[in-house]
Amino acid sequence: MRVQAARIGKPHGIRGEVTVQLLTDDPETRFARGEVLILDPASPLAPEGTLTVAGARWNKSILVLRFEEVSDRNGAEALRNHHLLIDTEEAEETEGYYEHELTGLAVYAVDPEEWDRAGADAARARLGEPVGTVSGLQTLPTQDLLAVTLADGSESLVPFVAEIVPEVDLEAGRIIITPPPGLLDLNRDDADAPDRGDDDAQDGEPRP
Repeated sequence: MRVQAARIGKPHGIRGEVTVQLLTDDPETRFARGEVLILDPASPLAPEGTLTVAGARWNKSILVLRFEEVSDRNGAEALRNHHLLIDTEEAEETEGYYEHELTGLAVYAVDPEEWDRAGADAARARLGEPVGTVSGLQTLPTQDLLAVTLADGSESLVPFVAEIVPEVDLEAGRIIITPPPGLLDLNRDDADAPDRGDDDAQDGEPRP
C-alpha cells in the first residue's frame, strides 16, 4: 500500500534542498540515501513519478532533503506542497472505526522512543494532559487522516496508521498518538518556514 511519508515545504538554500514536514516516525529509514519516493501530485521534475534521495540532514528540528532530480532553488520551489509517498507492506493499517466513534476522543501524545522503550503500559501510566480532541476523520485514497483540534484551536491532520496511532480506546474515551517531530504543527501558517541559520548564509543567499 502507499502511505504519505512527508509534505515538501520551502526550499532551503540555493542547491535544490527542501524542508519537509514528517508524516512518519522513522525518517532515518524512509529518507536514507538512495531511497525512491513517489511524488504526489506528478511533476515534470520527476517524469517517472518518483524522486531519489541524494542526501538528508537535520537543521535543528527540521529535516532537509536533497534529490538527484533537483539541482537548484527553482526546482525545489516547484515541489513545494507536494507529498512524498512510500510503497510499503510494513505500514499496518488501523482497525476500522466510524467517524462518529472517534469524534470527541481526547488525544494524548507520547514520544515514539518512549513508547517503544518503556512499553505501552508504562507510557499509559505517565500520560499528561491531552494535546487536543478528535474533530473528524478524512478518508483519502492513500490513507485516512484524523483531524485533531489542538488546545490553541488550530487543527492538525494525523495519519491514521498504527505506527503513529498505536492505541484507540473507545471505552476510556481517548487515543494515543506517537507523532514524529513537527507533525502537530504541520498545518499552522509558519509550519514550513525553514530555519534560516548559518546554512543559508553559507549558500550565499541574502537574508531579508
